[in-house]
Amino acid sequence: MTTVLHTGDTHLGYQQYHRPERREDFRVAFERVAADAVADGVDAVVHAGDLFHDRTPALSDIMGALSVLRHLDDAGVPFLAVVGNHESKRDTQWLDLFESMGLATRLGPEPVVLGDVAFYGLDFVPRSQRESFEYAFEPHDVEHAALVSHGLFEPFDHGDWDARAILRESAVEFDVLLLGDDHTPQTKRIEEPTETWLTYCGSTERASASERADRGYNLVGFDDGVDIRRRGLETREFVFVDVELAPGEGSDVVRQRIGEYDVDGAVVIVTLEGDGEQVMPAGVEEFAEERGALVARVNDRRELSEEDELEVSFADPDEAVRERIRDLGLSPLAREVDETIRASKVADSNVADAVERHVGEAVEEADPARFEAAADADDTAEGGGDESGSDADGDREQSDDGDDSDSKHGSDDKHGPDDEDGPDDEDGDDQVTMGEYL
Repeated sequence: MTTVLHTGDTHLGYQQYHRPERREDFRVAFERVAADAVADGVDAVVHAGDLFHDRTPALSDIMGALSVLRHLDDAGVPFLAVVGNHESKRDTQWLDLFESMGLATRLGPEPVVLGDVAFYGLDFVPRSQRESFEYAFEPHDVEHAALVSHGLFEPFDHGDWDARAILRESAVEFDVLLLGDDHTPQTKRIEEPTETWLTYCGSTERASASERADRGYNLVGFDDGVDIRRRGLETREFVFVDVELAPGEGSDVVRQRIGEYDVDGAVVIVTLEGDGEQVMPAGVEEFAEERGALVARVNDRRELSEEDELEVSFADPDEAVRERIRDLGLSPLAREVDETIRASKVADSNVADAVERHVGEAVEEADPARFEAAADADDTAEGGGDESGSDADGDREQSDDGDDSDSKHGSDDKHGPDDEDGPDDEDGDDQVTMGEYL
């Protein structure tokens, strides 16, 4: 029997909420996955993409990844992986560097055989390249075959690429597709065109407040068939405080509800609904942090009156800016560029590269709609540009919580754009290119 640990979407280097502690959390989660793999004696760790949160990770994040890979190598556990959309570069990938050091194997069209299983890889493929993509998988002579890939696939919700089309075009019959990009763990079995299991392992840390389920990974066994089991992973606690405010109720009730939880060291996400009074987020967040929370965020989902909508609260000036940007009726690509430059989702040192990548990918996709100005500013405001849940990489992210990243997010990430989140360099780490590292 061959058993592998299926993980992905580790997003090393993601300094969520601009807190160095959160950046550390993503590294620690990856270390725990590797420790479990070694302790269980699995035949390999299979990583389904987005090892890094950014294609130009900081040196500390690269060294953190190397430390984990060396730990696996010392224990004799191979690391098999594909490239995700967040880390994808136009030239040599970071995964190629790790492979050259003997610490990883980049999966592709040629089988990598472990025991009785042939493993193949399919890196993230942009929409513009999918119709002409050639599924040139080489044959194998073992009992099972597994394809590792990164993307949002149908028949799962939010899918934009039908996994059944890949199976129809492939000369290799796969027993299972080990997938990454959707941060929500989920598994399906399809009957056509072949009997195949499809499974997302989910992310190893919460990259978005919409990711309420516990984090973890899959253990996949190959014997008479395919056995997929979910295992949880200890991560920093997120405390979700959902408050339905009745008429006349306001900040005092919200503070009371927060007081019912142990928030020490936790990320606290307060969601407000109902008909109660206006609540100033800054005061609530300060209250939670005084009680020991690492960070607190308030999401007010209530509909405000027309009079309230005209008011600008200094507690959230960024929202006023976003509203004005929506009213300009910019094209989707222009909104993506604005989000990249203005909203602190990308470190200052990476902004130029990020803008170049967004525009370059838009040109490659040759989708005129991305360059067309919004016909109606009201429609643009309603759709919310990037806040609708799409990012420049084609990622759908849950934006109702205001978090960034790959997730539903769960991630091309179903991740959710957030002005509070994003890879930055506040800890002083230098961003490096692969050439500089070599």
